[in-house]
Amino acid sequence: MEVQLQQLRYFLAVVETRHFTQAAENVAVSQPTLSKQIHTLEASLGAPLFERVRGAVTLTAAGETLLPLAQRMVADADAAREAVRDIVGLRRGDVRLGATPSLCSSLVPPVLRTFRAEHPEIQLYVTEGSSQDLIESLLAHTLDLALIVQPEEGVDEALATEPVLRESLVVASVYDRPPPTPYDQIALSELEHTPLVMFRSGYDIRGVTLEACRRAGFTPTFAVEGGEMDAVLAFVEAGLGVALVPSMVLANRPALRATPLAPPGMRRTIALAHRKRSIMPHAAQALRATLLTHVATEELPSGVRPL
Repeated sequence: MEVQLQQLRYFLAVVETRHFTQAAENVAVSQPTLSKQIHTLEASLGAPLFERVRGAVTLTAAGETLLPLAQRMVADADAAREAVRDIVGLRRGDVRLGATPSLCSSLVPPVLRTFRAEHPEIQLYVTEGSSQDLIESLLAHTLDLALIVQPEEGVDEALATEPVLRESLVVASVYDRPPPTPYDQIALSELEHTPLVMFRSGYDIRGVTLEACRRAGFTPTFAVEGGEMDAVLAFVEAGLGVALVPSMVLANRPALRATPLAPPGMRRTIALAHRKRSIMPHAAQALRATLLTHVATEELPSGVRPL
């Protein structure tokens, strides 16, 4: 027979009250039930725990030995239960979110602001990187969730992706210079002789842009290349050239104009990725819910629509 935690609780109740009837009342069971469980505990341990002399209940040597161990075991069990309740109740814990640079500067901040207001005790960790880097981090169990650009070829079968929104790419240019076209929309081929500000190698949009230009029949010229999103937008603001960027990143850039691409245009799907076979932490589940609610209920910039 194994020692049960509830038996240790009954044992401690008797030690505290030195009275079986009072102990039974304190733990809300009948006195025969408590006495039976104490006897079962004594049988499991192979020694009596209490002596009953003239109505007084005292500990035996075995009982004295068990007492500190029982106190520690019950305390540890209570602490474990409380810790799990804190995690489940989102009173503490952490969540590790990955996102591409464009999403870190546009979608992620308002989502985290809402989440932080609702769950101030949850520690947030954000990793910024390319979609491929974030996928690798998910597989390495260093992220709980990641906002990625959905690859056409799909992701590793160990991951699940949930499409969140569809976003158009636009041509960003500075307002104090002539627009890249006199029309409301611009064909990609019109950029053949316009210097582009280009992202660094390995950046998601760089490959998409170069492939689109190739299909349009030209090789673009670069005014400057090598930056990430904030640097590229700053270079465009400085008048160095134009850039093909996700429409969402221009929401808080009043110095920049967005010129939509003529049909068929260029679009990308943003997906929320996580591991299939891992239990998602409660904090990560709550962050996912906050993100989906934000996308579904908040006004999104022009060129962005929820899925």
